[in-house]
Amino acid sequence: MPIDWIYGLLGGLLIGAAGAVFLLANGRIMGASGIIGGLVDGTGRHNKTERLSFLAALIFVPFVLAFVFGGAQTYLTGNIGLVIIGGLLVGLGTRLANGCTSGHGVCGISRLSVRGIVATLFYIGAGAVTVLLFKHTLGIIA
Repeated sequence: MPIDWIYGLLGGLLIGAAGAVFLLANGRIMGASGIIGGLVDGTGRHNKTERLSFLAALIFVPFVLAFVFGGAQTYLTGNIGLVIIGGLLVGLGTRLANGCTSGHGVCGISRLSVRGIVATLFYIGAGAVTVLLFKHTLGIIA
C-alpha cells in the first residue's frame, strides 16, 4: 500500500497546527506570502526576526525531514524554464489574490472567511484548468 497519502495527511496536520499556533500566539494569520512580502516591501520591519525565522524553518525543515525519512517521489518536470515560469505565476497569483494557500486555504477556510473560501475555490479551479491544459491537452507536462 502506498504511504504517500499518510505523508499528505501528516503534512496537512502539521500545517494546520502551525497555523493555529501562529494565530493563537501572534494574533495574525500564517500566510507565507504575507510573511515574505513584509520582508520584501519593508512593512514587516517591526517583526523581521520572526519573519526570517519562519522563512528559514519553511525552507530548512523539509530538508531535514527528507534527510531523516528519505525524500518523497515527485513528478516535477525536467524543464527548468517551465518551473521558473510556474513559480513566477504562483507569485503573481498570490499578489493578485492578496494571499496564498496557507493564508486563504488553511487559515481562511478554518475561520469560515468568505474571502478565503472564494479565493481557494478560484486558485484550485485555476490549477485544475492549468493541469488539464498543459498536461492533457498540450502535453507540455509529462
